[in-house]
Amino acid sequence: MYEFSGKLKSIALVLMVIGALGIAYGFFTSSSITLEDAKETIAHDVAEKARKAEEAKYDPRAIQYGSHSEVTHDTHESDDHAVDAHAEEHHVKHVYNQLHNRPWAAVFVSLFFFFMIALLIFAFYVIQIGASAGWSIVLFRVMEALSANLIPLGILLFIFLLASAFGMNHFYPWMHAEGDALIEGKNWWLNTPGWLIRSAFYIVGFITFRYIILKKSIQQDNATDTVSHKKGFKYAIFFLVFFMLAESALSWDWIMSLDPHWFSSLFGWYIFASAIVSAVTVIALVAMYLKSKGYLEFVNDSHIHDLGKYMFGFSIFWAYLWFAQYMLIWYSNMPEETTYFMQRLEDYKFLFFFMVALNFAFPILILMDTAFKRNFVLMFIAGIVILVGHYIDMFVLIMPSAVGSQWSFGIPELGALLFFIGLFIFCGFRAMAKRPLLAKGNPYLEESKHFHY
Repeated sequence: MYEFSGKLKSIALVLMVIGALGIAYGFFTSSSITLEDAKETIAHDVAEKARKAEEAKYDPRAIQYGSHSEVTHDTHESDDHAVDAHAEEHHVKHVYNQLHNRPWAAVFVSLFFFFMIALLIFAFYVIQIGASAGWSIVLFRVMEALSANLIPLGILLFIFLLASAFGMNHFYPWMHAEGDALIEGKNWWLNTPGWLIRSAFYIVGFITFRYIILKKSIQQDNATDTVSHKKGFKYAIFFLVFFMLAESALSWDWIMSLDPHWFSSLFGWYIFASAIVSAVTVIALVAMYLKSKGYLEFVNDSHIHDLGKYMFGFSIFWAYLWFAQYMLIWYSNMPEETTYFMQRLEDYKFLFFFMVALNFAFPILILMDTAFKRNFVLMFIAGIVILVGHYIDMFVLIMPSAVGSQWSFGIPELGALLFFIGLFIFCGFRAMAKRPLLAKGNPYLEESKHFHY
């Protein structure tokens, strides 16, 4: 039986307190932002662009490839806009809203990141049930406990969405768009009541399925037959169907609609790939931590090795989707599609490519070797790098739409990250201490105990 140590509990609570203070600081400082601050920000951006344009004049590559003419054209366009008072006022208001969005965006990046980890931990667990897998049974209680974060994170996420719907931020531009023909054409889907109803349906559905399937798993522990196991299997199949439809739809609703003029036909898969590799990584990290503390004696190197294979495989899958989405849209060179990547390459270029190195190149180098996947130190390092990389992935997905070029990683972002790390640890390990770490009634338990790769 696992005991939630006072030290770990204290660390989790301290992280939550420090994080909450950081979040509060972000909202406090943003509340004092005025239109004059927005004008100063615009003036700084214009000066920075002018400096870059001046540098481009003496760049041989700029002359060779016509970049100088493009910069001059952009400068002329800026001059034209400057004389248009209405356009200038609209731009100032837009930047003002982006500055106010920063603490909201900081919270949403971490909240969505950890919610999806909790959801995909549960989905990975259910996939094992649906596949009648034998190797992973000794890790079931770890997955069940970590998926307990679905409840608090789901509630917090819905509160955030309610705040957005009631105009407490300008997070979703389609909620405030007027006279935009493209957005009006999507009103049948992107309307606030329907959006909130769907959001509640996703979250309640995930939590309900978790309650039912875990109940059957717990009942099986003391059962003399496999009736509860078979019922759990049936519910697992129903959940997987619901999950694949709901996960795609929530990816459109919560993330892709941040850029309502843009769309990608594989966006749901992209979010899934990022979340599943993060989820498996968290399972591996927690399993190695518990084993280092003397728990999970029935988990051997082969179990960790298999988790490493999943980390490796899903990293390849994510990289394939990232490249397919980027390459096809960039190659087509259609303005309504490439504008999504232009914004990220202009203001987030380093992060955009750095997270590819963290999420693809590093896992390839570390996790390709079989011996490395059995080395706890290397697996731990690889896991931390993967989680950092996919947090940056969520950052790059959300921040350009929410705050544009007015981004940074400071107290609000760090505070939100620390708060949700602390919450995830506290809820996950508290749930782990409520029942034995071995699903003793599972019919495949002996196979799992003696699993060897």
